[in-house]
Amino acid sequence: MSAGFSDPITTKMDTHNTTSASSSSANEGKQHNRQGSKYSQHAPSNPSQLREVYVPSEGSASPEATMRGAPFTTEQGSSSRQPDVYVSDHGIRLRDEDAPVRDSENDEVSLEQPRGILENEMEPTARTRLLSHQNWDAGSCCGSENCDHGTMSPRPWSVNSYGTINSSVSRTGFGGPYPGASNVEGGRSIAGTLLRGRKAQAKTTKYLAETHGVKNRTVMYLAYYIPIINWAQQYKWKYFKGDLVAAISMASFYIPMSLSYASNLAHLPPIHGLYAFAINPLIYSIMGSCAVMVVGPEAPGSLLVGEVVRDSIKKGKSGDEDRVLNAEIAGVVTFMAGAFIFIAGLFRLGFLDNVLSRPFLRGFISAIGVVIFVDQLIPEMGLARLAQDQVSHGSCLDKAVFLVRNVGNAHKLTTAVSFGAFFIIMFFRELKKRLQPRYPGVAYVPDRFIVVVLAGILTYHFRWEEHGLKILGDVRSTGNIFDFHFPFDPEHLKYAGDAVNTALIIALLGFFESSVAAKSLGTRAGAGEGVTLQVSPNRELVALGTANLVGGCFMSLPAFGGYGRSKVNVSTGGMTPMSSILLSVITILSTCFLLPYFYYLPKGVLCAMVSVVAYSLVEEAPHDIKFFWKIKGWSELLLMFLIFLVTIFWDLKRGIAVGIGLSILRLIRHSTRPRIQILGRVPGTTDRFINAEMDPANVEFIEGCLIVKIPEPLTFANTGELKNRLKRLEDHGTNTAHPALPRVRRPEHNQNIIFDVHGVTSLDGAGTQVLTEIVENYRQRNARVFFCRVPSERSPVGRLFQTSGIVELCGGPRHFVNSVQEALRLTELERWSDEFGSEREGERGSAVERGPLVQSPAEM
Repeated sequence: MSAGFSDPITTKMDTHNTTSASSSSANEGKQHNRQGSKYSQHAPSNPSQLREVYVPSEGSASPEATMRGAPFTTEQGSSSRQPDVYVSDHGIRLRDEDAPVRDSENDEVSLEQPRGILENEMEPTARTRLLSHQNWDAGSCCGSENCDHGTMSPRPWSVNSYGTINSSVSRTGFGGPYPGASNVEGGRSIAGTLLRGRKAQAKTTKYLAETHGVKNRTVMYLAYYIPIINWAQQYKWKYFKGDLVAAISMASFYIPMSLSYASNLAHLPPIHGLYAFAINPLIYSIMGSCAVMVVGPEAPGSLLVGEVVRDSIKKGKSGDEDRVLNAEIAGVVTFMAGAFIFIAGLFRLGFLDNVLSRPFLRGFISAIGVVIFVDQLIPEMGLARLAQDQVSHGSCLDKAVFLVRNVGNAHKLTTAVSFGAFFIIMFFRELKKRLQPRYPGVAYVPDRFIVVVLAGILTYHFRWEEHGLKILGDVRSTGNIFDFHFPFDPEHLKYAGDAVNTALIIALLGFFESSVAAKSLGTRAGAGEGVTLQVSPNRELVALGTANLVGGCFMSLPAFGGYGRSKVNVSTGGMTPMSSILLSVITILSTCFLLPYFYYLPKGVLCAMVSVVAYSLVEEAPHDIKFFWKIKGWSELLLMFLIFLVTIFWDLKRGIAVGIGLSILRLIRHSTRPRIQILGRVPGTTDRFINAEMDPANVEFIEGCLIVKIPEPLTFANTGELKNRLKRLEDHGTNTAHPALPRVRRPEHNQNIIFDVHGVTSLDGAGTQVLTEIVENYRQRNARVFFCRVPSERSPVGRLFQTSGIVELCGGPRHFVNSVQEALRLTELERWSDEFGSEREGERGSAVERGPLVQSPAEM
């Protein structure tokens, strides 16, 4: 045993029965010995592993009994009985006639033939203890009635945790780390943990693979990182029909949409929108981890690419008619966005999708919807040429003012065709939404494809282009289809500086949209159908990055996963990544053979399709606004409206820059603010303590004591304000009072400081240093410091408490107890000792040294 620590199980078992009457102890002991002998005759040679557990003892002893350690003698002179179960290296055993009796002064016991607790003939007292113990099956296993330990963060597996299998027996079928791994990270520095974490993972993986018969670990890893190896083995021909129907349905919906994104939002030749559907879904189906997600160009990303192209035109680096150069600039943006995503995947930054808050995204996406809608109204009304000379590079507000002033100059035929297509698409959209619950087959109706085809036929038949209606025309940018252009040729480097900020924004938005889709759709298309894949944010980053790196070489638009598009895939029969492969094949065939038929598509109709998408981006905002208004989330509403207004009145880049900056500031503020609480006792109880600030009128404060609960891990991020927060509690008894308030709490109530650190599941060096300084400061003021429910000695937290000197500063292990109630009793004992002389203090001090620093497994 290391210095300052004692066996918590032994202490609990030895002190448990010190208050029992001697006559009752003798009778129970004799009866138990007879029963133990009886059970030993029927003990199985190989006891059930599920019964080899640590049984929690009864309620905790008082600090007086804990400090004494050895059984004391009653007034009648008989010592308390020995416990009816004893502790060994094999767990807790029933005591029989031949079992050795544990000496209270010596924790060592010998056992020739260990026997487990029997399943059918369990001794009644031990069984009653197991079943009646409060919260005996709680995940934290601390035994506290209101325990929430481990709720927000996992706790490492420990061989002493209640309910776990003894480490000396086989764990086959239960998983777990490789033997000897429980202390791999215990007590080591953060840097050492990071360096050794991968080795520990590799050892555990190898151990479990060998134990459970995984023969080829190379194929196992390849199937994980290249999911097509995994899902191809699960694929069945009965899935092909649904995947094919889904691919045809998506092609009819989104091939015209991709043409519109490239032409109207990105200011590129339309064929570069088709490239995004021809290349990216194919690569994602090979490397992606979500079986039914479909990647493709999105309106926000296309609009941001158009911003870069328009800035290049404005600076004179390219022109409106320089189709090839504009496409190469788009390729640079897509390639850089893919590079950012790919590098983030290699460095395992998949957690970044949690950085951007929901209010920020809703405000920015709603603003993008408004910007797109206003932008599309200009070509829909036939005012594109007039706007090019006046507001082509203006803000959304400038364009809205332009539309109001020039509504009388709108081209009538273009306005009629565009608005007619918009209202027809919206009508069928709402009709399908209402009919689909009763008639699921309506999802297969390609209403938008029909509208586009009819518009093209009518334009060709009536020669509307001769009457001023703008048509798509030649969709190519070069003479060759799928012409390869490496984005970072020396002549293209001058565009990289302008594109880097926009590419990063596109990468962030694209990954977040893909992450939302992957989490929402899950690992399979339907219950019991399709293939099963394990979704991983880091592999999603690598897959999306690779797809956009390749797409950038063909000057395609940025392509990411979309929730709406993926839902269409599922609703029309798609169950596997094969639907994405078939979509790519259909798009490639369309690009090779159907380009001449796109010639007569009216631009106004394609703009109307984009306007429908813009409407869908805005229509969810009222729901979020209503929700935050209902819960009085004023900070979320303020953030949402601020980003919306900046984007509308300024531009997209500054809007998202403000949004990301505010989101990161909110995240830092949230993570650096300590959440310490002052505790008060529930009236009428002795062991229930709650946050006094929640209901101060209905709690009791303990005279001379400040009870502080630290419910979170302590790191460099949240310990900076810990001293100031503690000072507020000392002066005012609350954290809600303004620091300008003079001291209202009397100093004599801060003579005993009790820290409940049940929630401190991790502690770094900076947090340890601050905590040490806090304890030193209290000791210099002659205040007593006690700690309750410190994690195990073998845990990193327990080791840091010892190596930093906190244990010695507090006065030794006797100031580390199992509950606030015990700490309060200990304060009374020490006060009584101070008042009545050092002789009694020394008499108790030797016994207190055997008191537990950590809680027993039943209370962890």
